[in-house]
Amino acid sequence: MKTHKKMLRIAGTALGAGALAWLAVGGGISPAPAQVSPNAMAAVADEGPGYAIEDFGYPNADKILAERGITLKRGDGHITLADCAGATDLLEVWSRANDKICFRVTGTTGYLTLEIPAVFAVRGNSYTTQVDMTTGTEAKTFDVNKNAWTPVGESADEQGRDFMLMEIRTSR
Repeated sequence: MKTHKKMLRIAGTALGAGALAWLAVGGGISPAPAQVSPNAMAAVADEGPGYAIEDFGYPNADKILAERGITLKRGDGHITLADCAGATDLLEVWSRANDKICFRVTGTTGYLTLEIPAVFAVRGNSYTTQVDMTTGTEAKTFDVNKNAWTPVGESADEQGRDFMLMEIRTSR
């Protein structure tokens, strides 16, 4: 009797598996249509939430430009504008146009594209730092000394030309 029930159970399982295979391959399930109606897509798109696409734009950049005259463009979030008072291990940028501007650096690497005119010195922090600067059509990269002042821009240029700070890159 037990053998008979076992055989029926095996046969039932085999029939069920065969029926599923036939449906999947044979025609019980039809493939999705090649084209979807534009109206159907519009209805779904109108109802669903929008996509969050990170463009790496600096938050509140317009407000910072209006208040401080600093153009902060894009970055990875590891180099951020900071209050110079009371903080330690900040990257300090000195500019004839903006005086002292400080940045907090976090993470193992960081980058920030920006525009600060008339930069002449950078005080490094504990990170390895490089700054890219331009004057007219000429571009220069300066390695910033860790925890020390580095002359950049006009103070490192034989002609004393004004340089615009364009990018900061850091690494540990």
